[in-house]
Amino acid sequence: MLVTKKAILAFVLPALVAGVPAAADPVADFYRGKTVEILIGAAAGGGYDLAGRAVARHIGRHIPGEPTIVVKNMPGSTSLRMTNHLYNVAPRDGTSIGMPNNNIPFEPRLHMLSPDGKNIRFDLDRFNWIGTPLQEPQVLYVWHAAPVQTVADLKKTEILVGTTAVASDNYTLPVLMNRLIGTKMKPVSGYQGQNEIFLALERGEVQGNSTGLSNLFVNKATWMKQGKLRILMQFAVERNPQVKDVPTALELVSTDADRDLLRLYLLKYKMARPLAMPPEVAPERVAAIRAAFDATMKDPRYLAEAAKMHLDVSPVDGPEVAALVHQIGTAPQPIIDRLKGLVARPGKS
Repeated sequence: MLVTKKAILAFVLPALVAGVPAAADPVADFYRGKTVEILIGAAAGGGYDLAGRAVARHIGRHIPGEPTIVVKNMPGSTSLRMTNHLYNVAPRDGTSIGMPNNNIPFEPRLHMLSPDGKNIRFDLDRFNWIGTPLQEPQVLYVWHAAPVQTVADLKKTEILVGTTAVASDNYTLPVLMNRLIGTKMKPVSGYQGQNEIFLALERGEVQGNSTGLSNLFVNKATWMKQGKLRILMQFAVERNPQVKDVPTALELVSTDADRDLLRLYLLKYKMARPLAMPPEVAPERVAAIRAAFDATMKDPRYLAEAAKMHLDVSPVDGPEVAALVHQIGTAPQPIIDRLKGLVARPGKS
């Protein structure tokens, strides 16, 4: 029987192909069996913790090699401690991700946390920005028993507002509005996190606070339904649909200069819960983590959990977050100087 060359090839080639191992995936090989740590630069129970842990429960499935994901809270100095750790101490191999406070992009320009700049031990443009799971306005609210009902009341009657630290949003925003529109809010600093401020409201130690919208609609949904909290203003470029009847700070100021200043400051809420990796992580691992984040934001299981938690899903990807950070870092110096003067502690500028 004649055996043609074609027949021989048909028999031999499959055998040869079967003997060749599949191409290795170096990213999957690296992450397989590893633990990836997500560092939250805030205390447990607040908006950062809520968003970070929601992402952590799902992103591991989308990272090649499916590593274990562990979350660690690292509060302190409005996340300056965590940001310095991520930049200078955390491994640069792709196993560390951090979620700094969204005020950190302003810190090298404003020096709110480190007045002399000595504790700013990072270069924001060198971080590998992964994305943010949501864009979220901050809202200023008061306890139902507070002696104010409206923004107009805030201009006549002083109230105490709970804050975690100077330079945190819950300090900066009331001070900014005091100086832009004449409200009378006195910050009371020293609370560890949002949960402590909620307790202080119940005890009557303070009458108000500013926080991320999800802190109210997710963590205090019952209070909202019971009317225990009243939202008086929101900090966003446009009114959020959940609080469509609440004016924005942009609507309350009266000059173009004030609006320009606020538009710059409000960029931080477009990256409300930013995620970043340290510098010098291998580009293919950065790309894999960014792709995993993007996939998580479309994952039906993540979306279902977010819906159940009433957690907004309005992600911004890594390159766009990096662009926002760079925009803040290169903003015109006169606007930065004015902003710095407005949010400075009394007696300092």
